[in-house]
Amino acid sequence: MEDKKHYPLIRTIYLYLFALVGLALLTIGTVRFVDMGLKAFVFTQAEDMQRLYQGPSMPYYPLGVEKLQEEEGLSEEEKATIKQWLADYKDWKERRSKIDPVTAGRHRDASVSLAMILVGLPLYLFHWRIIKRETKGKE
Repeated sequence: MEDKKHYPLIRTIYLYLFALVGLALLTIGTVRFVDMGLKAFVFTQAEDMQRLYQGPSMPYYPLGVEKLQEEEGLSEEEKATIKQWLADYKDWKERRSKIDPVTAGRHRDASVSLAMILVGLPLYLFHWRIIKRETKGKE
């Protein structure tokens, strides 16, 4: 009991500081979840560029993949693998050419911004109403 009387300022600072940290963590987490939902359902092109970076991995061969197909001593399975890789690479290049990086970036930025607004505005309005109610009560 004496601690409360002895250190009221330190206790108050501690309580408000950790309440603020908790609110910040809650807000950031909520914004991130809303952002993920918006990217998945509203701004569907926001992550298209990231998908393209996961293209087919190219087998290493110094002379190029096309020349590797002509190489003697390769099994039919290895030739089929190279042929499949070339088809996958062609498909990847075609999909990559259809994506506008500017539009994808705008969708990504809009998703983050809208998520912050959707979480921040109600949070602000709620606390502002409490502040107004308490100051009105003191008058």
